Amino acid sequence: MGLKTYRPTTPSMRFTTLPSFEEITKDKPERSLTAARKSKAGRNSAGRITIRHRGGGHRRKFRIIDFKRDKLGIPAKVAAIEYDPNRSARIALLHYKDGEKRYILAPLGLTVGQTLMSGPDAEPIAGNALPLGKIPLGLPIHNIELVAGRGAQMVRSAGQLAQLMAREGGYAHVKLPSGEIRMINVNCMATVGQVGNLEYDSISLGKAGRKRWLGIRPTVRGVAMNPVDHPMGGGEGRTSGGGHPVSPWGQLTKGKKTRHKRKTSGKFIVSRRK
Repeated sequence: MGLKTYRPTTPSMRFTTLPSFEEITKDKPERSLTAARKSKAGRNSAGRITIRHRGGGHRRKFRIIDFKRDKLGIPAKVAAIEYDPNRSARIALLHYKDGEKRYILAPLGLTVGQTLMSGPDAEPIAGNALPLGKIPLGLPIHNIELVAGRGAQMVRSAGQLAQLMAREGGYAHVKLPSGEIRMINVNCMATVGQVGNLEYDSISLGKAGRKRWLGIRPTVRGVAMNPVDHPMGGGEGRTSGGGHPVSPWGQLTKGKKTRHKRKTSGKFIVSRRK
């Protein structure tokens, strides 16, 4: 992926850096692999806002991604690399030898025409999916399952990679992007390679309007509010809050550990993130 900058013909264009989309080979999604996606504007099933600052934005089609990679032993040809508005990574359209089509996350270096396969007998090359017990130690991996057969839940965003460190007693030790080392069952599937679209973090939207196109509404600082609206609001003149930063409901927002101490999956963590 390349980045594109613009001549500063307007104040917003001076700071705009957007993707060039040069790696995209198909501009419309596969119709059979799309579904309707209704915008919930941050609301849950009860209609209450559970995620703030969401709403509006361009209408999107949801692309159905194959996170399970369960077509074992059937070769597939990469037909196209596509843009997906629902995630930071690019997606690849696979045409399997038996005629089925599926989308996967596009790893770094994947090209149109390449042949991929999933299963214990697949080669450990970028884009192929294998059980953790069959992947050579030290290789970068992504799209990792936590429970065999459930589908990948970890390391799915642009530019991310995990590393297979060791194996013992039916578990693989995987170093995650956060620095945490976690034990995962060797039967869980993972895809070899690093997620593509590495320069996603370097994008600068340039103007507030482009943020609105993505469905993200403005965020107002708590210290700019009145005391009735926020615990950090009020004060004569400008203040920085005076106390520890908190949410509108009084929860600590910086430094407070959010993981439950007695969470059962804690026994699988070998080394916590630094």
